[in-house]
Amino acid sequence: MSRPIAAPRPLIRSVLHTRPRAQQCRHFLTTSSSSYSSPPTPSSRRPSPLSRRCATTDPDNASRPAVSFTQRRHKAKTVEEAKSRYRTGPFSWKAGALFVLAAAGLAWYFEHEKERMQRKRTAEATKGVGKPKVGGAFELVDQDGRAFSSAELRGRYSLVYFGFTHCPDICPEELDKMARMFDLVEEKAPGKLTPVFVTCDPERDDPKILKAYLSEFHPRFLGLTGTYDQIKDVCKAYRVYFSTPRDVKPGQDYLVDHSIYFYLMDPEGDFVEALGRQHSPDQAAALILDHMKDWRGSWRSQV
Repeated sequence: MSRPIAAPRPLIRSVLHTRPRAQQCRHFLTTSSSSYSSPPTPSSRRPSPLSRRCATTDPDNASRPAVSFTQRRHKAKTVEEAKSRYRTGPFSWKAGALFVLAAAGLAWYFEHEKERMQRKRTAEATKGVGKPKVGGAFELVDQDGRAFSSAELRGRYSLVYFGFTHCPDICPEELDKMARMFDLVEEKAPGKLTPVFVTCDPERDDPKILKAYLSEFHPRFLGLTGTYDQIKDVCKAYRVYFSTPRDVKPGQDYLVDHSIYFYLMDPEGDFVEALGRQHSPDQAAALILDHMKDWRGSWRSQV
């Protein structure tokens, strides 16, 4: 006879002791309705499928306490409070003030940058290729009788004016204006501007006369003179028109017609801009200071 095969005892024992894993639903979210007159009892609550989380009944999960989440909402006490909460939408007076300040700051920046670029274009347009269109090297004599070259103006801005000491009205007015311009610039940028007066009448304006004449306007003015040919070459380099006669007899009286401009030169000796009679002293000084702020080269130390 064949004998039945006995099942291994450990396998039978494990099958007998195996229990189906029961599912237990745990309530996490609670909701309440304003339509109920009294809160529902725990037995009458029906959790919805979205408000329940199922877990197995293993010892670890059973020992964890259930966590409930309650949604909090702001409730207005009055109708006016509810309306005022959403009356302005996403905007407020703080946001409006911040917007106005940001717009004003951007407008100021772009306007300032526009003026700076305009000054840069003006300065670049006046520079020639190789040889400058306005200005150049020269050798003259100053009001103390010493030789003076254009190289001594390097390292600072220079404001050059052409005139003559026997001028009845225009030159005195322009030199007063030049003195005011120089003082305004000197207050904010000391030692960075040299005021220069070049005579168009070398026959009558020797160093001694130049020194006495310029001292009546400002002690810091630099006066330059020279021979007729030297002055003619300088006037030609600066594109200055003048009508001084040659070979003037001693004691002969005459007037000199000349251009009326202040020539602003940068620390490298390049022409920057011409300031005319349409510029007031304050406007001209402000323009000079703006060009100085734009300068990125080196400066000569003040002596």
